[in-house]
Amino acid sequence: MPVLRPKDAEFLRTRFAETLVTPVRIVLFTRETGGVIVPGHPDPRYLELTHLLLAELAGLSDRLSLDVHDIEQDRGLADEYRVDKVPATILVTPASRGVRFFGLPAGYELATLVEDLADLSGGKTRLSDETRAALKALAGPLHIQVFVTPTCPYCPHAVRLAHQMAMESDRVLADMVEVTAFPELAERYGVMGVPKVVINDLVEFEGALPEPAFLAHVQAADAERDPSHAPRPRARS
Repeated sequence: MPVLRPKDAEFLRTRFAETLVTPVRIVLFTRETGGVIVPGHPDPRYLELTHLLLAELAGLSDRLSLDVHDIEQDRGLADEYRVDKVPATILVTPASRGVRFFGLPAGYELATLVEDLADLSGGKTRLSDETRAALKALAGPLHIQVFVTPTCPYCPHAVRLAHQMAMESDRVLADMVEVTAFPELAERYGVMGVPKVVINDLVEFEGALPEPAFLAHVQAADAERDPSHAPRPRARS
């Protein structure tokens, strides 16, 4: 049974035809379960649903492809992609592999995935020139985790900012982490509300902040890692 409704699939087919320019490879890491529920691992049905959704999306455009790997059988590749949990979805182009989804990119986050594909395929984000310049000045590496739920209408804004920063800088790795799929991570990071953003386990904040405020936290995490890269105060006019 299809995951996408026919009306939604047709809308996305048209959207992809209008926005996708160059190929994007969708890389999915999952785990063979044999249908057995294992404590501490995602429900097998959850893994299957993620696979089905991505396969349907990839089938809507000849500019999209899907590669599926088992995290255990392809451990070397998983390590190369820095994947330590499943389901993990990485959007890959020759210039980027820092845009990642851990968990099912459904609900409001499906729109995030669609917009990410358009940005990567078109080779351009919607970040300001000032933000782009600041990202180029980062020392890095920086790992941004954005904790979300599928029903949160504010979460896509935070995920999109993090993902666009990863597109603009190879020093940034940006993850959407769906808390219902990874409750142990939600507990570890004290996620009481979403979106919650954690950067390098050094800086964290809650809420869908505007781009300049989000960037300031990224710069603060970069400065904690390397104080020489603390942003210089702006001169007063």
